[in-house]
Amino acid sequence: MTTRRLTTAQALVAFLARQYTERDGRRHRLIGATWGIFGHGNVAGVGQALLEAHEDMPYLQGRNEQAMVHAAVGHARQSRRLSAQAVTTSIGPGATNLVTGAALATINHLPVLLLPGDTFATRPADPVLQQLEVPYAGDVSVNDCLRPVSRWFDRIVRPEALVPAALQAVRVLTDPAQTGAVTLALPQDVQAEAYDWPEEFFAERTWQIRRPRPDAEALAQAAAAVRSARRPLLVAGGGVHHSEAEEALRAFADATGIPVASTQAGKGSLPYDHPCDIGGIGHTGTATADDLARTADLVIGVGTRWSDFTTASSTLFRHETVRFVNLNITAFDAHKMAGLSVVADARASLEELTAALGDHRVDAGHRARYTSAKAAWEERVTAAFTAHDPDAAPTQAQVLGALDALVTGDDILINAAGSLPGDLHKLWRSRSADQYHVEYGYSCMGYEIPAAIGVAMAAPGRPVWALVGDGTYLMNPTEIVTAVQEGVPIRMVILQNHGYASIGGLSESVGAERYGTAYRHRAADGSFTGPPLPVDLAANAESLGMRVIRARSVRDLREALAEARAADVPTCVYVETGTADTVSGPPGAQAWWDVPVAETATRPSAVKAREEYDRQAAARRRHL
Repeated sequence: MTTRRLTTAQALVAFLARQYTERDGRRHRLIGATWGIFGHGNVAGVGQALLEAHEDMPYLQGRNEQAMVHAAVGHARQSRRLSAQAVTTSIGPGATNLVTGAALATINHLPVLLLPGDTFATRPADPVLQQLEVPYAGDVSVNDCLRPVSRWFDRIVRPEALVPAALQAVRVLTDPAQTGAVTLALPQDVQAEAYDWPEEFFAERTWQIRRPRPDAEALAQAAAAVRSARRPLLVAGGGVHHSEAEEALRAFADATGIPVASTQAGKGSLPYDHPCDIGGIGHTGTATADDLARTADLVIGVGTRWSDFTTASSTLFRHETVRFVNLNITAFDAHKMAGLSVVADARASLEELTAALGDHRVDAGHRARYTSAKAAWEERVTAAFTAHDPDAAPTQAQVLGALDALVTGDDILINAAGSLPGDLHKLWRSRSADQYHVEYGYSCMGYEIPAAIGVAMAAPGRPVWALVGDGTYLMNPTEIVTAVQEGVPIRMVILQNHGYASIGGLSESVGAERYGTAYRHRAADGSFTGPPLPVDLAANAESLGMRVIRARSVRDLREALAEARAADVPTCVYVETGTADTVSGPPGAQAWWDVPVAETATRPSAVKAREEYDRQAAARRRHL
């Protein structure tokens, strides 16, 4: 048997550089690059291996470990999960900083390979620097924090253990039903240890991304349910995008006339101007979608995991005999809502269901009702987007309106947290399948800027916008430096509203009176109600190397956005949208969200909020 003598780290990098995916005849490199911040736990192992293999494995220098995972996740989502990136860190705080990013990746079913250093397998000294000592277990390290947020976890305590572990890691990364964060913890001494590796380990491997077809009986039952429904509704989730099922969904909608609502992850599955598209659903959805959901007698979920925002905390679907059909590649999600489970690829399921339905079409009255409601909602969107005084400071919705007037289907918008996801889900007019990139499975503040870098690397030449509030910006601006270093021309829009505006609004609604949500000096009574803090985020972004354009009015904003879109360097548009009380002007929530309110309180605001909570909670329903 032919062997090659390499360190464990060198062998891992060489293996990863030769892994490919293939779906529908298109081949992609699986691990396109490795992000890394080096410390004593990986600099002489994985770091040295990346140096030797720099022509085979591109290296990307990050500034924050969590942000590196976000960048890799953004890249994977834009690549439809057919290509991923790896992230390496030292043991200690570098490794534990991965946990948030890993949770985001796993919740959103997006592949990322994590390669944290680990404490010595040979234990030459005990403890070593950054080792967590656990009195009851000698084999535990801080990397065990990654177990519950990883789809696959292994610790490589001997070089030869890498062979089965690496193959299992790639199996999970390329499994559309199981993918998420995969962790290979690498003790620093094992990384540098040499071993004679079988040459076959380094052969090119192509992993076929499967498209499992639906079970014939389950499909027949689903078709029968659709035919018998009088007011059906389809809910498109992120699985539509992961499966590249947008054209199959369009064909289904064209053939049947069934209205299509979308989750945050599924928005853009149909373009906003398709006759059957009725926009976002749930707590942040449109009145059109939510009203249809309340009266639907059949709900077809495609690639959705039915989160509480989508179901309005189990209060949205109110028809007394409503039933669910779930097309999902994951059996766990297909079973939810006590639905009829069709466990299969989203595209394959939609294609076969369309064929099985033949010439079936919903009645004209149903189509007329949602068509009229959709037109009325579009008028409300236009009103929220319209600024009547071009010299006034814009509202948050008017910022989105200025973008809406500028972008084409080439542009990609990225957001994750704050009040923006709600405004975007209700208002944004998606023009292409991948334009709307809102991470709401984990709704992680700090995701937007690094994710924009990963997306821009996966979609070179396309305008990529990171939309961030001041709270999110302050969480994680460090990867601006990476964008500048790599020459990635991301566009960032900072909306300054002096605090956690989204939570401020929620706080007020649950009787907590916006406590602790504003960025203000303390007043004489000790409350945070003094003047806004003198924080200059534009100057901060500029100090990190970004070009910054300040917009003080709607007129300035329109010019600044156009200038940023045409830029070939990382560019920021900074706009102050006023206080938390005037953050946005779109219609309010069209459905409830369960955030428990104090059952007993002395302050009138909380007492009143509890009365409203009890009224809304009474509508909760378990679908059985």
